[in-house]
Amino acid sequence: MNKNELAVAIAEKAELTKKDAEKFLSAFNEVVIEALKKDEKVQLVGFGTFEKKHTPAREGFNPSTKEKIKIAASNKPAFKAGKAFKDALN
Repeated sequence: MNKNELAVAIAEKAELTKKDAEKFLSAFNEVVIEALKKDEKVQLVGFGTFEKKHTPAREGFNPSTKEKIKIAASNKPAFKAGKAFKDALN
């Protein structure tokens, strides 16, 4: 399911226009990204938690040349599914 299909599905479920559902999705994305930039978690009870994970700098290697390389530290988005979400899939 892509963003357009998701917007259509939300519009149908919530009895919104497709345009309003697309605005909601865009706003949701922006709010989650802004919160993670501020080192805040976004917790939706029953659905899951969005958070930022820090990966420290480390040394790796190029698999084709076996040459050692330095991999910079970075921040990555992470999502942990909530219990109700996991239970709904099983």
